[in-house]
Amino acid sequence: MISLIWAMAKNRLIGKDNLIPWHIKEDLLYYKSKTKGKTVLMGEATYDSLKGYYKNRPLPYGKIYVASLSEREFDDAIKVTNLVDFLNNNQEDIMVVGGRTIYSICLPYADYLYISLVKGDYEGNVYFPEFDLNMYKEISKNETEQVTYYIYERNRV
Repeated sequence: MISLIWAMAKNRLIGKDNLIPWHIKEDLLYYKSKTKGKTVLMGEATYDSLKGYYKNRPLPYGKIYVASLSEREFDDAIKVTNLVDFLNNNQEDIMVVGGRTIYSICLPYADYLYISLVKGDYEGNVYFPEFDLNMYKEISKNETEQVTYYIYERNRV
């Protein structure tokens, strides 16, 4: 099962120079509650960004996959060089945690979408790719003052 999790503003903004354009504690706690100890997949830039947040502490995930075409190796993660092949042959429950390119490649495989819709206007330069939400049904919605949390499940034909 493949799940994507991300926070975005109403204009699909998700980042600014490889950082999150807002700091909303409740959303960080939500994200942590959904990903802690889980198997995650991310791109190399997202990995570096998270390492910047966590400094010398280990990332709070179970198994970590990093999609990368570079020669770099990762001490605490498994490198994935052919992401489409990996997704086609995957047997694990995986949470995809970014970034934009990884989301774009993984969207066709997504069984669940965990979307935090952040209220307010923010500036940035990275946007979530366009996608057809009609392919999913809403199974959960929770609105707070700063964020509306949605969970969608892919429609089964």
